[in-house]
Amino acid sequence: MTKEKKFYKDGLRFSCQGCGKCCISRGNHGYVYLSFKDRKRLAVHLKTTTSGFTARYTSKVHGLYELKDTGVGCPFLVSMRCQVYAARPWQCRTWPFWPENMDEQVWEREVLSCCPGAGKGRLYSAEEIEDILLKKKDVNSD
Repeated sequence: MTKEKKFYKDGLRFSCQGCGKCCISRGNHGYVYLSFKDRKRLAVHLKTTTSGFTARYTSKVHGLYELKDTGVGCPFLVSMRCQVYAARPWQCRTWPFWPENMDEQVWEREVLSCCPGAGKGRLYSAEEIEDILLKKKDVNSD
């Protein structure tokens, strides 16, 4: 953990409630970036090849793979339920511990107010959160 005191120094509780609210960003589907491991895991889950999954569901923008914008949001979000939850991308797996959420005001205003799993369930230590944040920087490098 960095030397400055973080608002999450004593850890944060989180347990996914399966509501799908994290799958939309301010009312819209956000960008979901996919590493090779993500694409491979999703392909296995969907019983297709990695290249087939990549061609059907992704776009490459600025050298990074992302889920295609279908105009109606994430192609795997149906009735606010993730249809690939067990194989979801690292980005989705690490909600709400995203760099842009790890500011106390953002956490209170945007995470706690919209995510019913924030503040519930298992306690993630500050060290675990920092580890997730560090790994997130490398997610697209594999």
